Amino acid sequence: MNKVEFIAAVGTKANITKKDATVAVNAVLETITETLAKGESIQFVGFGSFNVKDRAARMSTIPGSTRVIEVPAKKAVSFKAGKDLRSKVNSK
Repeated sequence: MNKVEFIAAVGTKANITKKDATVAVNAVLETITETLAKGESIQFVGFGSFNVKDRAARMSTIPGSTRVIEVPAKKAVSFKAGKDLRSKVNSK
């Protein structure tokens, strides 16, 4: 499912227009992005949680050669599925 299909599904489920669903979905995605950019986590009970984790700098070998490069430290977003989501996915 891509974003357009997702917006259509939200509109159908919520019984709202496609335009209103687009605004709502975009607002949710922007809020999640802004919150994670601040380094804060987001938790939806039963669904899951989004967190920002620090990745340490490391050395890595380029495949097919012996050249070693340093990969700089960075932040990464992680998602951990909640109990309800895991059980629904695994029940089918």
